[in-house]
Amino acid sequence: MDIDQILDRIDVLPEASKASLKKHITEVSHPKSFCLMEADKIIPHIYFIRKGIVRAYASTADNDITFWFGSEGETIVSMKSYVEDKPGYESIELLEDCDLYILETESLRKLFNEDIHIANWGRKFAEKELVKTEELIISRQFKTSLERYKDLMTNKTDLLKRVQLGHIASYLGITQVSLSRIRAEIK
Repeated sequence: MDIDQILDRIDVLPEASKASLKKHITEVSHPKSFCLMEADKIIPHIYFIRKGIVRAYASTADNDITFWFGSEGETIVSMKSYVEDKPGYESIELLEDCDLYILETESLRKLFNEDIHIANWGRKFAEKELVKTEELIISRQFKTSLERYKDLMTNKTDLLKRVQLGHIASYLGITQVSLSRIRAEIK
């Protein structure tokens, strides 16, 4: 997905504003298993996924708990770093070779002060991230693992083909054995 499509998914900008924003966006590529963000560090960038898939996770003493997957067209951001310039909670691992667009948070903040359209785009960006977080919390609190798996089947079918079952089980909060039972039940 190209950068114009990704930016427009957040909010459509006038061409001059979009051109100004795009001057601050560059492309980077990283291999599978690369750690794009580490927990407890300030992340001074926002990433947009051109190609590939990533997972966000938090580590405990015993294991890593996956709580989000991102794929083409989605944004990768540590909201704690973005909003408060404080270390984030999450780590981000690339599950495939990824092509990403990168935007420095400080450059974006300067653009907010220069261009009202970009400032409004930034507000929409933050609102969409908030809604995404709210949906994630509600899903984890009120849906069963079977319902969440069915949501993945409906909304992220490509993810089920591209992500290891261990990461999917972690995301659902269950063991791989339980995930196998769910998959058998659905077939």
